[in-house]
Amino acid sequence: MIDVIETDIVVIGGGPSGFGAAVAAARKGLKVYLLESTNKIGGVLASCPGMPLGAGYPLGKSIGGIFDELVNSLYQMDPPAAEKRECSLENFGPEVVYDHEILIFTLYRMLEEAGVTLLLNATALEPIMNGNIIKGVIYYDWNRKHIINTKAVIDCSGDGYIAAKAGVPFQKGDDDGHLMGATLTFLMINTPWERIFEDNYDPYFKEIAAKGIKEGKLHPDLDKIYIMKGFHKDTVFFNTVNIKDVDGTDPLSIVRATNEARKRCHQLAKFLIEEVPGFENAIPIYMGPIVGIRETRRFEGLYRLTADDITIGKKFSDGIVCCNNPIDIVCRGSNTFTYDAIGEEGTYYTIPYRCMVPRNIKNLLFAGRIISTDPVAFASVRGMPQCMVMGQACGTAAAMAIKNNTSVQDIDYRDLVEDLINQGVNGLGDEPL
Repeated sequence: MIDVIETDIVVIGGGPSGFGAAVAAARKGLKVYLLESTNKIGGVLASCPGMPLGAGYPLGKSIGGIFDELVNSLYQMDPPAAEKRECSLENFGPEVVYDHEILIFTLYRMLEEAGVTLLLNATALEPIMNGNIIKGVIYYDWNRKHIINTKAVIDCSGDGYIAAKAGVPFQKGDDDGHLMGATLTFLMINTPWERIFEDNYDPYFKEIAAKGIKEGKLHPDLDKIYIMKGFHKDTVFFNTVNIKDVDGTDPLSIVRATNEARKRCHQLAKFLIEEVPGFENAIPIYMGPIVGIRETRRFEGLYRLTADDITIGKKFSDGIVCCNNPIDIVCRGSNTFTYDAIGEEGTYYTIPYRCMVPRNIKNLLFAGRIISTDPVAFASVRGMPQCMVMGQACGTAAAMAIKNNTSVQDIDYRDLVEDLINQGVNGLGDEPL
């Protein structure tokens, strides 16, 4: 027996963009189902526990919207469950560190309060097409096959499986097909900050890394050990173990990468405990369940955001979120990292709604790291706060299209931007950030 569900909007993927889309659409009074294929919402927040929320404060000012609502609720808890700190890397602005479990709990609470129906372990497999309209989505859970009939679909899955199967053209990686490296993160406790983070310390701890590699105790790719202070005192977060040439759309590739990354994480932890002052009593915890994927598909939209757009700080009439995140390329076809500023100091740009709209499918939107950009612009737009507000814009736009009985391509962009401003998104329209 096939279970058939009727709804207004289906959101695919419970990461930052899917969270933003589902909450925004449900707050418009629509019936919203959020399908998450794993057993925990959060996306990269779940697969990389403790990963800071970077890029939310271009020019030191909040992008606003649901991102601001989330982090402010954490700041205002007693005791606070999050803190805004300066990043130790060049060209990055303030980032938000937080208590992982409280943040995830807050995501669940906000979804529940908005009236979103959340389905975990629910894998969306196929769109049900009627010409250029998605009539429904087929998904499976542990029990059986289900069909959700819907008026609109927002693909926030990170890899865009439904958008791809609906026929939207896409590009994987850069123009040579190279994808950014996948990362497995972890934390260590019992790590006294005053001993590890001395004045003017190297955020990559390259001398320590070189010693470990020379002695054969660290993998050669661990030539940079990027660590930062965790949210709780004397905890350290490792955003260090990067695996190259991982195809995030291939399950076997992900498994092989995760197994190799886990070996390197334990190797690194053992080396630090045995060899580096300050780590003698350290214990690794919160290792991600799977490597975090940075890049797979990017879909063709009504507009393709380019490197030129972001470096000149272009502000679009349909811009839905501000960004000045650096061009952050991690191990794309090599073992190198780049953190290049997007332009002159004080530059920021807006991401246009049209980057999330396909040309032909009338009731489909996509948000997050799968939006329409070139490879360089992608390296800047992919910050989690921006993804959250991209989702908010898509949820709002889908609600407008349903209310006005029009396609997502034909909504009035001015009305969308005005609505987002009223929802607290900053720096849009004629208002500077």
